[in-house]
Amino acid sequence: MEQAIIKVSNLVKKYGDFAAVKEISFEVKEGEIFGLLGPNGAGKTTTLEIIETLREKTSGEVWVDGKNLDKELQAIKNIIGVQLQAAGYYPNLNLKQIIELFAGLYNRSVDPMVLLDTVNLREKAKNKFKELSGGQKQRFSIATTLINEPKIIFLDEPTTGLDPQARRNLWDLIKQLRERGATVVLTTHYMDEAEELCERVAIVDSGEIMTMDTPAALIDRLLATGFHRAKAVKAANLEDVFLNLTGKEWRNE
Repeated sequence: MEQAIIKVSNLVKKYGDFAAVKEISFEVKEGEIFGLLGPNGAGKTTTLEIIETLREKTSGEVWVDGKNLDKELQAIKNIIGVQLQAAGYYPNLNLKQIIELFAGLYNRSVDPMVLLDTVNLREKAKNKFKELSGGQKQRFSIATTLINEPKIIFLDEPTTGLDPQARRNLWDLIKQLRERGATVVLTTHYMDEAEELCERVAIVDSGEIMTMDTPAALIDRLLATGFHRAKAVKAANLEDVFLNLTGKEWRNE
């Protein structure tokens, strides 16, 4: 059985009298893609930000790769990669310069072109971040998480707002990260995305975990209650039609 690389026990986060996270407990296995799902305001992003060392918890315990969040904060920072939003990048630097800057902050020796090759952005090396398309920005933000060769990568809604090609290509990239040995923890509002990518998911609502299992097991459990869709599900969907007609290759325009 896979070893747990993240352990969260009775995690609580309060803002005054409001509890955003209510004694959440779960484990993430080493080498898996784990999804934290839930509606807006459910507490999933707050939970991730605590694990990422970006937000202080109120109570509970968090262990990351055997390191206690309360005692080994810097050691945890050294082994995780966190996807930055657009505001996290310097507007006057090109992609190559941004990677070099971040590598310096991590005290790492990195070849920016090799990293850009990973996300098919070599030809954009001299472009500024603001000049990229939405899909390219998401790919570059994932590339920056790899600078310190992290054991665990956190992705917060990585494909929101992307077109079908960019979304499917991001799926492939996330799978590749797992194949390279990284553990990936992500949030998403797209249930088809979670079903495609995640070995296991936890569904969170109102600061509590409602259920946790493999996507297939959760679906089977629902079907066992007698649930059925009013409209039959076909073997393909409209997105499959779109991609079959327009292709699935990387788009760099």
